[in-house]
Amino acid sequence: MIDRFEVIKGDITKQNVDAIVNAANTSLLGGGGVDGAIHRAAGPELVMECRELHGCKTSQAKITKGYKLSANWVIHTVGPVWQGGNKGEDELLATCYRNSLELAVKNGVRTIAYPSISTGAYRFPVEKAAMIAINEIKRFLETDSSIEKVLMVCFDEDTYRKYLEICGSF
Repeated sequence: MIDRFEVIKGDITKQNVDAIVNAANTSLLGGGGVDGAIHRAAGPELVMECRELHGCKTSQAKITKGYKLSANWVIHTVGPVWQGGNKGEDELLATCYRNSLELAVKNGVRTIAYPSISTGAYRFPVEKAAMIAINEIKRFLETDSSIEKVLMVCFDEDTYRKYLEICGSF
């Protein structure tokens, strides 16, 4: 798994992969953070296609073209809003990773880049989110060989360090 998974610090919109994952909101029409950055970089065609998808429920995933991005695809998944940990947030977040990876495979994606889903405006604790993300990606890569590379793209230094620390314990 180690050779197929990498944690990097950077801008997800600049990754040269088949698909990038968008930590979207339920409308899929853009927002702040990663979602807004992806929509801005992809151009207005992305929001036009997203309108046709009629939103997305928490933990589900939908796919669009990448438009002006280097990535051919954007896989939109809606992470849970942190409400203290007693509202099924862990399982919802894990399901985001499972559903987006399954959708990637169905669409022939070989390389994929993830942001730290739900840890920005949705306030999911980074350490807990990193453990869930790495565990789900690791589990998937152990059973599926079609994905050649998964990048975890951390925008800020603190998130990057936390993911590296958690990754080192696997």
